[in-house]
Amino acid sequence: MDIIAWVLIIACFIVAFIGLVYPIIPSVLFILLGFLVYGLFNSFEELGWLFWTIEILFVVLLFVADSAANLIGVKKFGGTKAGMWGSTIGLLVGPFIIPVAGILIGPFIGAVIGELLVTKTEYKQALKAGVGSLVGFLTSVAAKGTIQVIMIIIFIIAV
Repeated sequence: MDIIAWVLIIACFIVAFIGLVYPIIPSVLFILLGFLVYGLFNSFEELGWLFWTIEILFVVLLFVADSAANLIGVKKFGGTKAGMWGSTIGLLVGPFIIPVAGILIGPFIGAVIGELLVTKTEYKQALKAGVGSLVGFLTSVAAKGTIQVIMIIIFIIAV
């Protein structure tokens, strides 16, 4: 049973890291699911209140890091809310239209289209907002990946 439990836990963690680049997958939920699988197969005793408090704080930090990185990326490069919304839509749709490259191209094109359609900005400024969107997305992936690794390390230390 231990082998099955650890295979499921590791599978949850792998899916969580896949969720970093495919935002349709709620990565943090798979991290938490891995913790719950451990508790169900073994015991929740090792995962005390301090563990859960720290992990929940990291979950909140994950959401803040994700939002802040995208916001700062688009804003820093002169984008508007239209660029941010376009980037988000492009991030969700891009991987389905262009399977591998869509994860990078989608937010860029979405931000550019959002800026051009809604704010009627110059093409050059719209491209700048697209680059900001891409920078924000990559920064977000790096930040969330780091936080997820820390969450898993805390889990390993706890068990």
